[in-house]
Amino acid sequence: MKQNAITVFQWVISLLLCTATQAIAERPLHVLLQGDSSARIAELVETVGGSVTHNLHIIDAVGARMTREQLDAILKSDAVAKYMDDLAEYSPPEEKPDPCRVRGHIELIMEPTRIVWRLYNKQDSPATWKQLKLAWPEKMGQIDAISIGGEPLEPDLYSEQGNGTLRIDFADKHAPSVVHRADLVVRFRNVALPPQPLTLRQRDFDISAQFNKGDCSTDLVPGYQHNHHDYYYNTVAGVEPLHLQGVRGQGITVAVVDSGLWEHPALMKNTEGKDRVLARYDAIGDTQGHEVVDESGHGTHMSSIIAHSGPTIREGKAAGSFKGVAPDANLVAVKILDRAGQAQLLDIVRAIQWVVDNREKYAIRVLNLSFSQQPRWYYWEDPVNQAVMRAWDAGIVVIVAAGNEGPDPMTVGSPGNLPYVITVGAVTDSWTPETRDDDYIPDFSSRGPTPSGHVKPDIVALGGHMTGLIHPDSQLATDQPEDLLASGEYVSTGSSQAAALVSGIAALLLQLEPDLTPDDIKCKLTSSAEPAINRDGRLAYSPFQQGFGYVTASRAVILGETGCGNSDLDLHADMSGDDHYFGPALFDEKGNARLPGFEDLVATQASAKGMSDTRKWGVKEHVERMDGKLTKATPLDELPFDWRGLYLLEKATIERLARGAPRKPDTDQ
Repeated sequence: MKQNAITVFQWVISLLLCTATQAIAERPLHVLLQGDSSARIAELVETVGGSVTHNLHIIDAVGARMTREQLDAILKSDAVAKYMDDLAEYSPPEEKPDPCRVRGHIELIMEPTRIVWRLYNKQDSPATWKQLKLAWPEKMGQIDAISIGGEPLEPDLYSEQGNGTLRIDFADKHAPSVVHRADLVVRFRNVALPPQPLTLRQRDFDISAQFNKGDCSTDLVPGYQHNHHDYYYNTVAGVEPLHLQGVRGQGITVAVVDSGLWEHPALMKNTEGKDRVLARYDAIGDTQGHEVVDESGHGTHMSSIIAHSGPTIREGKAAGSFKGVAPDANLVAVKILDRAGQAQLLDIVRAIQWVVDNREKYAIRVLNLSFSQQPRWYYWEDPVNQAVMRAWDAGIVVIVAAGNEGPDPMTVGSPGNLPYVITVGAVTDSWTPETRDDDYIPDFSSRGPTPSGHVKPDIVALGGHMTGLIHPDSQLATDQPEDLLASGEYVSTGSSQAAALVSGIAALLLQLEPDLTPDDIKCKLTSSAEPAINRDGRLAYSPFQQGFGYVTASRAVILGETGCGNSDLDLHADMSGDDHYFGPALFDEKGNARLPGFEDLVATQASAKGMSDTRKWGVKEHVERMDGKLTKATPLDELPFDWRGLYLLEKATIERLARGAPRKPDTDQ
């Protein structure tokens, strides 16, 4: 009996394994097949019984569902040159473990006698307070009462107050907790209230909350004053002077390939109240003409940065500038991201193909790609990059986010790793638009080089604390309520936002000079960007961190050159497969990257995260802090770069333009 039982057991296991193997063999694969003709490949797919899901003629390919047996049959045909059969839905790289998921609200509620700060706990377990630090304007007087989550604290906890400062260390058994949300409410007793109402600013308060679970704390951000009325980034990015001169992106269409669009009036209409959303295409369902509902919120935020048509208000009056970078640009909304912010590779290619196919119909000149995926192939083999190259060749300026996977090197994603496009990293202004001395590249901004040795990002742009529109029911609004202003606007940070800002700048440049090519726009942006420079004359960040430097619209218009964009590359040779290109980066046996001759030109000490007394952005600010007035006769120091020479060249160019003379002197005279 025992032998028979074992035999039956083995037979059952064998049958199950056989059934599982057969099921795997019959399970449809989602593949990309590429050759000389997408139409011919589509016929082959149908001949073997497969189904075509994506006709991707832009890269001579199709996406198809078929079994392994059907795929093997198709691969016998010379019509298929290459295939990819691991095209499951893209999942973003796993986020680094966050020891603390307690977030303080971005906005402090301020009243003459009290403040309210909302705290959100996104952990499954309660977050127990360990310490509270608080500083406030002395003119508000002493603290009268504190409550957390509606529960008042014992007065003896805040009886020992300094002049506008307080620190509370909670004993475990008496410590309050944040379960899901808890409001910190502090009421003040102002014994000498001035005759005029107090003018309170969020940056006048300093609040830090620390919790017992791991290294868990959250701080109140300084915030912007009147953020609903003034988005600030157009001031920092040199956009506002162009708005005041009527340069607002008129006649230029920007296609935003993202998660869709919330049809808010400030996005549907330009500054004159005219309709400007020319088309909508859902690449997921391959449909157009219908509303592309933005379940995620990301696409709406990008479109808002690019083209929000609401006016900037200062002191109760319209300032003449607008909230979006190119508020009169036209928009085309293309959806590839679902509610969770995920996209399928084949849908991305189909989206870019649709933009290229419709570029003349809708006058599309700029394509914003504020997403990033981990590179899986050489840049020339990547189907998304192949489609992007064809968009660039068709005359569309492609602006791409570097990614948010820094600070490690070689973290720039695809399609940002494509050498032709304009890849943008992020800078934060530390909530201080009035100075650039504390503007820095945050750790999250992805760094180069690319696996093929190219220097990326090409430029960095403001991407910190960017305000914009978002639907109140979108996933981002649900997941991150701490970043929603009381007005309903959403504040977010990332290289996606930096890329959107640059897309708006590109639209402004194209309005001024419609004949500029994508290579020209790239040259204008890179040649006018301002590198971060240390006091000793060395670069504060390597080119793998800052590219050519910090971009601003006004400098791109005044000092931007043409003729230097991708001058060392041959796009047509790359697309045809005749030649592919490796960048200048060299890799040692440990995989560390360097640029020849740059070892002594980049500062060895990491640049400060915040205010710096050594870092300056741009040649002008660096040279003028060192030398004051300069003339052509000023002797050169033994510096790694000829910053003085560049300073004098820029100065001469601006003086010529001010006189109405050509940008460059006539060398024939």
